[in-house]
Amino acid sequence: MTASMPATILILNGPNLNLLGSREPDLYGSETLTDIEAACHDHAKGLGLTIDFRQSNNEGEMVNIIQEVRESAAGLIVNAGALTHTSVAILDALLALEQPVVEVHLSNLFRRENFRHHSFVSQAACGMICGFRSQGYLMALDALAHMLKEKSEA
Repeated sequence: MTASMPATILILNGPNLNLLGSREPDLYGSETLTDIEAACHDHAKGLGLTIDFRQSNNEGEMVNIIQEVRESAAGLIVNAGALTHTSVAILDALLALEQPVVEVHLSNLFRRENFRHHSFVSQAACGMICGFRSQGYLMALDALAHMLKEKSEA
């Protein structure tokens, strides 16, 4: 990455997030994943970043994507959906990254069923943002931009 090239942030979304807007809107909001992607592109541009926005319903594909961006992304925002609570494979892939990871969830996991209170992703993340619906993605972009700026000034 050169000084003239903006840093790229991977935003990776897990299972069922492709159904946003129609799936439990009282819990997740009415915005679609396409709406969230557009807002993230706009917000990232204002921060001098670019994003690579992806979604997969497949755990193995998510692991492959995480491994793929080890060479290309400056940071990662991940909403692993239900795999947050079950996937050691995603945890292991995230732990292999040197880049900062921020975990995002649309709903507040700690106001939901007990099984959602545990996150494997959190063990590899710098922090977690949950409960702010789509705004959480923008907050995560702000956090990563701040971390990357601090790193470049060190």
